[in-house]
Amino acid sequence: MTLISPNARALAALGHDARLSIFRLLVKAGPDGLRVGDIGQHLGLAPSTLAHHLSTLVEAGLVLQTKQGREVFNSVDYPAMHGLLAFLTEECCTGITCTPRDDAA
Repeated sequence: MTLISPNARALAALGHDARLSIFRLLVKAGPDGLRVGDIGQHLGLAPSTLAHHLSTLVEAGLVLQTKQGREVFNSVDYPAMHGLLAFLTEECCTGITCTPRDDAA
């Protein structure tokens, strides 16, 4: 059995155009998130397709779902998102000098 790191799982989930669009929309929506139907309307995704992609994002630890009455709200797990960003940038510029290139020369 191969274990996949949480960061690899999150990056794999974001590697699909539809899931990346869902995630970006949820980031813009803020901590209150959006109802499943609202996401589908904004992105023009069929309910079954949307459910599949949301499930993948939830399993990857990037999206949280909360039920309020009969509706399911989806929101970004911001600590998980910040952890992924930290992972991607933690060794940024290690051993090299990060200076802007002078393209005018």
